[in-house]
Amino acid sequence: MSYTINRTITGADFEAVDARIRTALADKGFGVLTEIDVKATMKKKLDVEMPAYRILGACNPTMAHQAIGMEPRVGAMLPCNVILRAVEGGVEVSAIDPVASMASINNAELKAVAGQVREMLRAVVAAV
Repeated sequence: MSYTINRTITGADFEAVDARIRTALADKGFGVLTEIDVKATMKKKLDVEMPAYRILGACNPTMAHQAIGMEPRVGAMLPCNVILRAVEGGVEVSAIDPVASMASINNAELKAVAGQVREMLRAVVAAV
């Protein structure tokens, strides 16, 4: 089982894809709670160069509230991370597959919510 939902946008500018993914997330009720510029962090902390790489911590409050109500410790697995990374010829977008990330939790109701979020994130990635 793959743990991410992926799409490569060829010939695209990194910042343009970033704007598109944020719009697609918002259209599905997600907000970006955290943002990590991995490229800048690696340069600052390790003095190494790498291609553009950004992690967006996305959250759909309604779905997160449902999940936390079912499994209070599930917050350790939230938010839903979405990455953008520069690859040869474009930008790859990858979103966590919530079904894969929740597989270790034995709760059928939670798995159903994870399935709904999976479909929402598939739609987000497809919309970029």
